[in-house]
Amino acid sequence: MKKKNKHFATGYRLPATGCSRGVTLLDTVIGSALMLIVFVGIAGVFQLSVEVITNNRIRAGAIALANERMEYLRSLSYPQIGVIGGIPAGNVPQEETVLYNNVSYTRRTMVFYSDDPGDGLGAADTNSIIADYKTIRVEINWLSRQGERGLTLIGRVSPFAVETAVPGGVLTINVVNESAAPISNAQVDIVNIGVVPAIDIRTYSNVGGSVTFIGAPEASNYQILVSKAGYSTAQTYPVSAENPNPNPRHLTVANNQTTPASFTIDYVSTKTIETYMQIQEGSWTDTFSDESKIGSSASTTVSGGVARLTGSVGSYDAEGSLQSVSVSPASLNRWKTFSAATTTPGQTGILFRFYDNAGVTLIPEGQLPGNSAGFATSTVDLSGISTSTYPALRVTSFLSSSDPSVTPSISSYSFVYDYGPTPLPNLSFGMRGGKTIGNNPTVYKYNETHSSGASTAITLSNIEADTYTLTVATSTGYLLAESCAPQPETLAPASSQTTKLYVLPASDHSLLVDVRSNSGVLLEGASVQLNGTGYNTTKTTSSCGQAFFGSLSTGDFTATITKSGYQEYSTNVNVNGSSPISIVLNSL
Repeated sequence: MKKKNKHFATGYRLPATGCSRGVTLLDTVIGSALMLIVFVGIAGVFQLSVEVITNNRIRAGAIALANERMEYLRSLSYPQIGVIGGIPAGNVPQEETVLYNNVSYTRRTMVFYSDDPGDGLGAADTNSIIADYKTIRVEINWLSRQGERGLTLIGRVSPFAVETAVPGGVLTINVVNESAAPISNAQVDIVNIGVVPAIDIRTYSNVGGSVTFIGAPEASNYQILVSKAGYSTAQTYPVSAENPNPNPRHLTVANNQTTPASFTIDYVSTKTIETYMQIQEGSWTDTFSDESKIGSSASTTVSGGVARLTGSVGSYDAEGSLQSVSVSPASLNRWKTFSAATTTPGQTGILFRFYDNAGVTLIPEGQLPGNSAGFATSTVDLSGISTSTYPALRVTSFLSSSDPSVTPSISSYSFVYDYGPTPLPNLSFGMRGGKTIGNNPTVYKYNETHSSGASTAITLSNIEADTYTLTVATSTGYLLAESCAPQPETLAPASSQTTKLYVLPASDHSLLVDVRSNSGVLLEGASVQLNGTGYNTTKTTSSCGQAFFGSLSTGDFTATITKSGYQEYSTNVNVNGSSPISIVLNSL
């Protein structure tokens, strides 16, 4: 029997057959990808070449404009070389927009006197002439696809004859940040309309953060404004009715004298203020004027403002119960107490048990010891009940009598709890920085009134680094009961800060105590006892390390602060109006 050969179809033929190899789909994909890479590379190279050519053309135009301005200034006589509003003055604009080859350029020109180190600088100058020559600076800027570009030409021009002193003094502006490090490229505006010709200069600080003008005309009222994108501003101030003694005031330049001035700017920051009504005590009460607050009852009757067993004298039921509706305070913070006004003649009794929101499950012994047996006392401590597990409670009253002629009764009962904090809209508050711009009286650089608005929060942008104090005026009807973090707060450069203000209805006199460790950490859970004439109250500091005492009388109090692991601290406190104090506890 002959065996048949089995052949498998492939995309190849044996070389012996002399036939060519076939093309697979994989070959096609790889070939297409290689061609795509090649064409993309060619396109990228072409685009880059176009950009290089374009940028070189634009740069050539910028060089031409800079050379044009430089050569024009050099063609003038030495006394004529200057800029409009500059030191020295001339007829060339400081800044102009020039359209050249359909490209918009900004050309800035500055001319200033320079001191040649060859004959000594400043007071060490051998001939006492510090205006040795004029420096010309021409800066050209333009926008490209890669962003702003620019170039600068710097030249100097010396007098044809022997150098001579120029009238006026030296004006030096130094620009630093909050750490006293120099700020380069800060915009410095110098204005003085009281001289002829008027001075109106816009220049920029060098790498050392300074700007110096030799030959500034002798005059007062040199107005200085220092700024930079993303930074705060600093300036001099005029004398006014609101600020009779400004500091710094406008500068004065005297002949042959140097007038130095230093200005501090730094990155601006963001501050958000949120406003809340502070935690307050609330209550829920049933006076049994009707049955609206009773969820269910058995063998009990509500009549005449009391709840009692059903029946009449000689026929009262032996047992009965009634359960309240669910007590579910909004923004519940802490359960505190339950109290009842009861009457229990002989052979009668009342027990209270507490249930969850549905009124079915008893609050466990772990959170309310004694609840299983029931409470015969008229006041029950509920502070151990978790508000997250049990945001709502019901109370069931069990009435009993072994004598049908008498019945126990309840005339009222109440739940007492804390609720809050709750967001408070449209609260007006003051915000004042620590930096001043005037003395006698003190004038603050930042002193503004803001409102938290309908959203209960306001975000302030472009705020200068400073130490700020937030206040709430009693005219708002509120007073500051807590600030998280405590006031004042330091806002660092280039930072974001959120402060939460908690207020309560205003009272004439109050005390806000913040407690810190000796390392500055706010201490939660410290006990603050305030003792005065007819007053002795103890409160515990919050998570923000503060305790508030409101509705006080004016006068002297003793504050005693204790916390485990720290030394006890006592101090005398005089309360008059809203009185804040800060306490530091030392570790044991």
